[in-house]
Amino acid sequence: MEKFDLSAAVRTDRELSLKEKITVVYRLSLPGILAQITEILMQYIDAAMVGSLGAGATAAIGLVSSSTWLFGGIIMAAAAGFSVQVAHAVGAGDRNRAVSLFRQSLLSTSLLSAVLACIGVMLAFRLPAWLGAEQAIWSDATAYFLFFALFIPVRQINSLCMNMLQCTGNMKVPSIVASMMCVLDMIFNFFLIFPSRTVSFFGIEFAVWGAGLGVKGAQYGTSLSILVSAVILLYYAACRSEILALRHHKSSWKAPREVIQRALEIGVPMAMQSGAINLASIVTTKIIAPLGTVAIAANSIGVTAESICYMPGFGIASASTTLVGQAYGAKNKNLARSFAWLTTFSGMAAMSVLGIIMYFLCPYVFTFMTPSQEVRTLAAEVLRIELLAEPLFAASIVATGALRGAGDTLVPGLMNLFSVWVVRVLPAWFLAPRIGLKGMWIAMAMELCFRGAILLFRLKQEKWLKKISD
Repeated sequence: MEKFDLSAAVRTDRELSLKEKITVVYRLSLPGILAQITEILMQYIDAAMVGSLGAGATAAIGLVSSSTWLFGGIIMAAAAGFSVQVAHAVGAGDRNRAVSLFRQSLLSTSLLSAVLACIGVMLAFRLPAWLGAEQAIWSDATAYFLFFALFIPVRQINSLCMNMLQCTGNMKVPSIVASMMCVLDMIFNFFLIFPSRTVSFFGIEFAVWGAGLGVKGAQYGTSLSILVSAVILLYYAACRSEILALRHHKSSWKAPREVIQRALEIGVPMAMQSGAINLASIVTTKIIAPLGTVAIAANSIGVTAESICYMPGFGIASASTTLVGQAYGAKNKNLARSFAWLTTFSGMAAMSVLGIIMYFLCPYVFTFMTPSQEVRTLAAEVLRIELLAEPLFAASIVATGALRGAGDTLVPGLMNLFSVWVVRVLPAWFLAPRIGLKGMWIAMAMELCFRGAILLFRLKQEKWLKKISD
């Protein structure tokens, strides 16, 4: 993908045809979607393997999942704060600046992730009790979150290098590595979750070693697969990339003030946005916890199953950030507008189709995730409520990616803050105690529709385009 000089295309005076734009969007989105598929498959694999251990194991992971997403959002925001600047530099044809930004981001984000890891370790032992879960799942939930926290620096390197390669127009390498990470996750889980046992394969029985770590094994497997991915991506970005390889340009590892300031301008609102969503998820988890283990487990696998629907949205959003970002760097206002709307409508169409399919298939999907019929029935009921919001959920995802490419993250972040806390949490707090888990998912569906509508309005206002013209 790097051989296709996207930066040259966005700097050209010739107006790209609709067919050329669609081709570029497709070529950049497809690898990103494939990468999302592999990440979702990892979640499905973990859910299925852990689900076979019972509802308590599923609930232990579901209990802390919102907290892991909160830290994950900060990791992604830190990566984006630098990678969006790289997209602007590549679009402007300044590859020396792109290399310098990459070098400086490695040190800055590593320091940040070390601090986050320390905070996560300190929280791990108190989180399950604070969330109000049954004491029976505290031990597994603590162990799962603790190992997640210890690997935060590794996750940061993985996210940073993936974002950097994507913003240069290279979506192929991250998608291949993500696919490999999925396979490794499955292999590690196979040996780490379950105890030693006898396995039958085409009528042949043989002994298989297993660590028997249960819920802890799922996090160990995922973290180890991310470690392998991070090493490969770091090597490719730092040594093999035609744009980012550190040997191309010598510069200081210390980021100058203006780079840090711009990274904060981009990343802090993103972290606020992610924090608002994930803190709200933690609060709603606290709302759900008193409903019992079945409700927690149903909510967990419902969220996991729904993730297959939004994978194209995030894949296309990554492409949108790259396309709008490089058009920003090239000062190509019309092309930036065109790419923003083309990617947004593409995401809405893709997620709508998958939402319709999942509406009918979800009962069968849940049979792979848990043996509990009670959990499967409740999960299908609540998921079908939320699937009605998929088109506008897609709009919120991809429009955010487009606005991020232009460096417009503050206002969208505030929009998300208002939407999640006012339109989701308050109704959930009122409805869940009265009508159970359905109340929480009704509130979520309402909020996703509202969020999509206001972000489409932000895109339509075109205030972000004024940043490009400036």
